Amino acid sequence: MKIALVAESFLPHTNGVTHSLLRVLDHLAARGDDAVVIAPEAPGAPDRVGDAPVVHVPAVGWPGYRDVRVATRGVRTLARVLERTAPDVVHLASPFVLGWAAVRAAAAVRVPAVAVYQTDVPSYAAAYGAPWGEPLLWNRVRSIHTAADLTLAPSTAAIAQLGALGVDRLALWPRGVDTVRFDPSRRDAALRARWAPGGEVVVGYVGRLAPEKRVGDLARIARMPGVRVVVIGEGPEGARLRRRVPEAEFAGFLGGGELARAVASLDVMVHPGELETFGQSVQEALAAGVPVIAPRAGGPVDLIRHGENGFLYAPGRLDQMAHAVQSLVDDPYLRLLMGAHARVSVEGRTWPRVCATLVDHYRAVTAPTGAHR
Repeated sequence: MKIALVAESFLPHTNGVTHSLLRVLDHLAARGDDAVVIAPEAPGAPDRVGDAPVVHVPAVGWPGYRDVRVATRGVRTLARVLERTAPDVVHLASPFVLGWAAVRAAAAVRVPAVAVYQTDVPSYAAAYGAPWGEPLLWNRVRSIHTAADLTLAPSTAAIAQLGALGVDRLALWPRGVDTVRFDPSRRDAALRARWAPGGEVVVGYVGRLAPEKRVGDLARIARMPGVRVVVIGEGPEGARLRRRVPEAEFAGFLGGGELARAVASLDVMVHPGELETFGQSVQEALAAGVPVIAPRAGGPVDLIRHGENGFLYAPGRLDQMAHAVQSLVDDPYLRLLMGAHARVSVEGRTWPRVCATLVDHYRAVTAPTGAHR
């Protein structure tokens, strides 16, 4: 097959959408399929990734977020690109602005479109001080996904969310995890000694430092005796969080082997965000043998088996979060047992398996009896 992957964001900006697309590109290349990436232009953006060319669409930066690029071209431009590249299927990665133009362009040139729901953009409106915008944003989400031939959602919570909007033609497609890179064997005693020289239990967070992630909730546990909080990541809230949680170690942005080593060196992970459609950093921590504590909301509900590989707490109940942390601080045997269960719980979620399922979805919409209308 030939697949056009329309990316709302792409290299050199790294995030969950980019990471997933790179794994999909690896899988398609290994199968011998052809792929082309269509993404907003950005300084330093590559013209190719492996064998896949990258078509850059004119874009502008989002005010205050230089890494966020918003495409400025519409349906006609995208239709011309699709006519020129002639794909069998269009893959819409976390569609919103560019994806809205692309799903209509795909319909115009009669190419089936698979929309991959990945980011709960509308719910971010309140976190960023614009709750009035949430209904408008949900209208855009509904319009995109009802226009697509198939929508792939990463969790049961996301499927329920989209179903409540009136989106049909839904299927579950979770994310994969690199179980070689994220492995308990990456645990580093020297790094732990630097983080916790007094032998404290290392409780970490991994992800963007942004309002919707609720990283400030970690202040509740940062002063607990015997605990050292480590925050891995960067973002617009970085400076404010350093002031709010001065007891924490802020490791900054880490990638590659550095990230894998850091994650495996945690004793417990707390992911306080309540708007996760999936929770990739949760899955990576589990693969590294780290029990995870998170709100009972969104994607983490599918990943965390309460009392087995971590704990779930009621959204907003920071007392429950602190109690869960305390139980793992007090009981090293329980941490060890939950860590072992954590690793086993995600061992079957490899990217090759997940991407093989994605190809099956491509086949379904391109078949004569598929979802394409």
